[in-house]
Amino acid sequence: MALDDITVTTIDGQEQSLGVYRGQVRLIVNVASHCGYTRQYEGLEALYRKYRERGFVVLGFPCNQFLHEEPDDEATIMQFCSRTFDVSFPMFAKVLVNGAGAHPLFKYLKSAKRGLLGTRFIKWNFTKFLVNREGLVVGRFGPPTTPQKLDRRVAELLD
Repeated sequence: MALDDITVTTIDGQEQSLGVYRGQVRLIVNVASHCGYTRQYEGLEALYRKYRERGFVVLGFPCNQFLHEEPDDEATIMQFCSRTFDVSFPMFAKVLVNGAGAHPLFKYLKSAKRGLLGTRFIKWNFTKFLVNREGLVVGRFGPPTTPQKLDRRVAELLD
């Protein structure tokens, strides 16, 4: 299975293939509204606005697996993201990123790019996977890596 064959659910409940982003550089992030890293929404939005016209997109997937830092429903999550951070990049329905119930997208991402010491497990919210235009996972970044630190890497993939 290729990345573009995976189906996801948008935050408003519509089924969608990741194939709609074919040919774009993608930053796929598991996000949360009540996390110490939640301020990264601001940087993700800035990166998206800076490069979206060149074929870059951020895809946000809320996750409640880490200390229940995303307890709200999708409507509340989107309202929070819009009001607090003016988020305009695509957001999706809540997912599990670890365990037997992990969403196929995150199973795919974790197998394509392992974490430190070869682990597949996602350690926390705001783990970021960078995907090139060909749909290959070319980077995995832990929560402490801010979106600003990814700017140059995104620009290189867009050139």
